[in-house]
Amino acid sequence: MSRNFTEMLDEYTKNKSNQSKEAKDAFLFLKQKIDSAQGFINAVKQRQNTLLITMQTIINLQKPFFLEGDESLLKPMILKDVAEKTKLDISTISRVSNSKYVQTNYGIYPLKYFFSDGYVTQDGEELSVREIKMILKECLDSEDNKKPYTDDELAEMLKQKGYPIARRTVAKYRQQLNIPVARLRRS
Repeated sequence: MSRNFTEMLDEYTKNKSNQSKEAKDAFLFLKQKIDSAQGFINAVKQRQNTLLITMQTIINLQKPFFLEGDESLLKPMILKDVAEKTKLDISTISRVSNSKYVQTNYGIYPLKYFFSDGYVTQDGEELSVREIKMILKECLDSEDNKKPYTDDELAEMLKQKGYPIARRTVAKYRQQLNIPVARLRRS
């Protein structure tokens, strides 16, 4: 804020008794604008603090990724996990992480990138959906183009690798990876 404005306010406060109506009106106008500006400054500081707390929590929860840069090290994490750690509302975490990016040693990522659902394997290991999609993509990359795998075959392959997911889930993940059905992959 302008130092001139705050000096004018100080001057008015010292000489309140000798002021005209115009000077009083100018004082009230000036005071209102300074209060409004201070409110705006406080809101920006609070937003900055909320973003900082949220980002620090994401870094703590996804520490292996930030140390190594390996996508497979990302753990399942949902908005609720960050909200509980920061003691902020889930909707606040959602707003803070929406349309925001972070620059890391491994590239620039949207904050939403670090959130994904989890999946628990047969032996109790928790995996992110992202990791299951990577394994599914590996299976599809190694298929024979003349006889591509069906979703049922892919579900069975994943089951053998320790990821017992339903055929419907395989189809959903395949679609999310923009990979067509088996008959359209045939060459």
